[in-house]
Amino acid sequence: MGAATLAAGGLTALATGSAHAADVNVARNGGFESGLADWTCSSGSGAVVSSPVYAGAGALKGTPAGQDNAQCSQTVTVKPNSTYTISEQVQGSYVYLGATGTGTQDVSTWTPGSGGGWQKLSTTFTTGPSTTRVTVWTHGWYGQPAYVVDDFSVFGPDGGGGTDPGPSVPGAPGGTAVSGQSANGLTLSWNAVSGATGYYVYQDGVRVKTVSGPPAQITGLAAATSYSFQVSAYNAAGEGPKSAAVTGTTTGGGNPNPNPSVPKHALTGYWQNFNNGATVQKISDVSSQYDIIAVSFADATTTPGAITFNLDSAGLGGYTVAQFKADIAAKKAAGKSVILSIGGEKGTISVNDSASANNLANSAYALMQEYGFSGIDIDLENGLNPTYMTQALRSLSAKAGSSLVITMAPQTIDMQSTAGGYFKTALNIKDILTVVNMQYYNSGSMNGCDGKVYSQGSVDFLTALACIQLEGGLDPSQVGIGVPASPSGAGSGYVSPTIVNNALDCLARGTNCGSFKPSKTYPGLRGAMTWSTNWDAKAGSAWSNSVAPKVHGLP
Repeated sequence: MGAATLAAGGLTALATGSAHAADVNVARNGGFESGLADWTCSSGSGAVVSSPVYAGAGALKGTPAGQDNAQCSQTVTVKPNSTYTISEQVQGSYVYLGATGTGTQDVSTWTPGSGGGWQKLSTTFTTGPSTTRVTVWTHGWYGQPAYVVDDFSVFGPDGGGGTDPGPSVPGAPGGTAVSGQSANGLTLSWNAVSGATGYYVYQDGVRVKTVSGPPAQITGLAAATSYSFQVSAYNAAGEGPKSAAVTGTTTGGGNPNPNPSVPKHALTGYWQNFNNGATVQKISDVSSQYDIIAVSFADATTTPGAITFNLDSAGLGGYTVAQFKADIAAKKAAGKSVILSIGGEKGTISVNDSASANNLANSAYALMQEYGFSGIDIDLENGLNPTYMTQALRSLSAKAGSSLVITMAPQTIDMQSTAGGYFKTALNIKDILTVVNMQYYNSGSMNGCDGKVYSQGSVDFLTALACIQLEGGLDPSQVGIGVPASPSGAGSGYVSPTIVNNALDCLARGTNCGSFKPSKTYPGLRGAMTWSTNWDAKAGSAWSNSVAPKVHGLP
């Protein structure tokens, strides 16, 4: 579509001039710090968001629809026969700015896109001899993505309608909490305060840090020591009251009850907390061939990012919580790691900000303490945010200590490039990551590390895709091959245990390869994973009886 059809009025150039010294901003709430006060948006299409913002704590987000361009407007008081400069900072495609009812020529300008950053959009209008009120507006375009606007202003002579008052002192931050601990540091989080431009952090009554927003990392602390913290918000009007005090204690002295070490070469199996036709098992029924048992799955809660666990006692033949906990303790005593898997095909857990990251870490640690889990498995099949998942896992690590087990089970598409969210997360936590057991099934064809396309169900598919991870930055000890235990365990991609063993030999020893042969061997390869221990048992444990000796016999 062309510019002529998109324009809401006469197009004008982006103005580069500035307002006269005596001019004032006759627009109200142009920074959207007071929500949508003074603004009217079509059909509820506008909302104030806290991110992204150009300045302050809020910005306008307009979401067009098929028959709605998401226009937001306000009427300003102006002086007749005067010139005004109207401007705004914008993000998004097809964002418009204009004025109507000027008494002379109504104006508008627009931009086809801001390239992902903020762009200033500006134009001027002149009022007629009797014009005292003008409507100024901004909008997107029909059916196009949402746009964001901030720092809206209308500079010109004072029309007598007044201007925005100066900022008021911000209120006290709420929700202050210690969200992460280490031996020499603590992470402090809180809820953002409207109108704040920054925050002061107080440690035992002394100001120790100034930050633009939560969270704040407090370092240089003594191990095994408690500290009291408060946070205050400030802006141009001054500093507001301090938050309620919160106490945090650094870790120290080591974990008195560490988890068992994961073997150099390990077999991982998912245990089903439901009955879908596979063999129903208690944890105690899981073959001793498995070194890591991933309990599937954690459940989402109404709190973003937080998880819980609900044992399906009825579906599992009356398996009690007490027996479940005792079985985990027995596996732990036998040197096994029982972890809680988060996600799965129907998993709905989402970690997209600091608050949900803290919620995941806190709830996962609470479940580890309650049930005796040695760690968690990330199996989110709807993607993940690497920034906040990294924050969550590092926070959990700070709480649980160095014996924490962290595994991942991404789909093949998630590990095709280091630019992907899963791969980024794995590399971000490489120092605390146990193993990535990619799912080499339900996939279809994928690129190998040599740029060739390989189809699932072959040795080449397993080795050429594992090579991407091995050459992309993961340590061989952090790479495992994930496959179904039987044809019933997945919709597609089942391979016989012989194919799995050949792939392990190819990667670790350079033998039994297909047409693809890695340029070097990876004897430190961690091992293999299967979905699930239940389907394995249903098939007479054929998978674990064959693959476990191969894994445990790797060099």
